[in-house]
Amino acid sequence: MGSTVGALGVNFALFSEHAQKVVLCVFDVEGSQEIARYELFGPTDHVWHGFLPEAKAGTLYGYRVHGAYEPDAGHRFNPNKLLLDPYAKDWCGQLHWNDAIFGYERGHADGTRSFDTRDSAPYVPKSVAIEALDAVKPLTPAAGCIADAVILEAH
Repeated sequence: MGSTVGALGVNFALFSEHAQKVVLCVFDVEGSQEIARYELFGPTDHVWHGFLPEAKAGTLYGYRVHGAYEPDAGHRFNPNKLLLDPYAKDWCGQLHWNDAIFGYERGHADGTRSFDTRDSAPYVPKSVAIEALDAVKPLTPAAGCIADAVILEAH
């Protein structure tokens, strides 16, 4: 999952069980201008995927995910909102508080059930495709000494 940089380009993969379409948005090196959009293939076992041959390490990107907007059913898909890759290993930029980052219109009579059509991209950080980090094997206790082990999970 996430972005995987290879010699020929970058592979992108995102899990979403309920999305109807996922669009990869690529940005300039400052992250201020969207320069391209690519619709991902899928879903394959709820994974949306695509390969971008011209992309390389340092590519800034985000996703626009299409689907049902049914707040009462727990679905708040809004393609006007740029999403960070939940699998990203790095991101660029700062969050700038602006009403456009909310999926609903603040102050609207329908409250959080309203739908906001403003683009959030100028106000949110972007994901960064990075080269794979070399995995370092953790020190493990000697065979039969599992009681000395500490197991952690981290993103």
